[in-house]
Amino acid sequence: MTTHLGTEELAAPKSLPIDYDKRMMLAAGRASGELGTRIAERLGVELTDAGLKTFPDGEVYCRYGESIRGADIFIVQSISTNEREGITANDALMELLVMVDAAVGASAHRVIAVTPWYGYSRQDKKSAPREPITARLVAKMLETAGVDRVVTMDLHAGQVQGFFSKPVDHMTALPILTQYVDDQLAGSVEDLVIIAPDAGRVKLTRKFAQKIGAPYALLEKERPAQSVAEIGYVIGDVQGKVAVVVDDMIDTGGTLAAAAQTLVDEGASEVHAVATHGIFSGSAFESLGASPLSSIVVTDTVPLRDGAPNLIRQLTCADILTDSVRRIFTDDSVSEIFAGENQLF
Repeated sequence: MTTHLGTEELAAPKSLPIDYDKRMMLAAGRASGELGTRIAERLGVELTDAGLKTFPDGEVYCRYGESIRGADIFIVQSISTNEREGITANDALMELLVMVDAAVGASAHRVIAVTPWYGYSRQDKKSAPREPITARLVAKMLETAGVDRVVTMDLHAGQVQGFFSKPVDHMTALPILTQYVDDQLAGSVEDLVIIAPDAGRVKLTRKFAQKIGAPYALLEKERPAQSVAEIGYVIGDVQGKVAVVVDDMIDTGGTLAAAAQTLVDEGASEVHAVATHGIFSGSAFESLGASPLSSIVVTDTVPLRDGAPNLIRQLTCADILTDSVRRIFTDDSVSEIFAGENQLF
């Protein structure tokens, strides 16, 4: 006896009848505890305890305090130093890897590393023979640990995004910094000029200047050695104007201090600086405090260490990161946050 099945019976079901509740969880490493707390408050969730500690021999340990099985877990950790927690950049990287591996082993549905400051991003190419491309190595380590996605801010170089085979969501602090300059410094746009610290930042500076509605100029510089910069001359008019130097990061501060002095020597009435990442390593506070700079504004992608001079102000990037986390969790468009203008400059 032959049974003939109808077309409707042969058709495969369009979806499985499973009632599945997505869960979001948020954890933070010790390099970004304060930023993680700000994001959690805005999301209306509690930070998941990652049980982080360092053994006497320096090894890092992690054990999540509750079940994360089936959850999308977002791990907030910049690869940076946090002196208050006794964490170096290398400690932060190892801690992030351990947290990702623990989440994968605990059967998380997706593991997303929220790494606002991508440490080692300046080592993105071989500038001399026998050098490593460490930014690529970090990407390989994160993917080997099991990360499903990476969220970062204002990468130092665009090719870092290409070191990953997993999705990378690139955020930018441009809206925060342009809003600050517009509110606090742009009393008269005719008196304002946006400064690119080198040729590599001209595209970013042009975009920044367009947002403000001000002209821009370029500093020509030479770098005789790593972390040493010599400012040559200014290309553009800064005479009698308020100059705002725009960069992605401030590290030792030597380049910025020299740039400020050059701009003052060229006739600028005031010099301010804005950047996404305020690393301020070594004697940066002393160098910048003694410079002609009137103010420096950075975001909290990197925790600000104690002893900062009064001219340094820190804005939070938690709102942008919160929106990004929410959109990733709900599978919405992340680029809509910036109207498609979060591309690498």
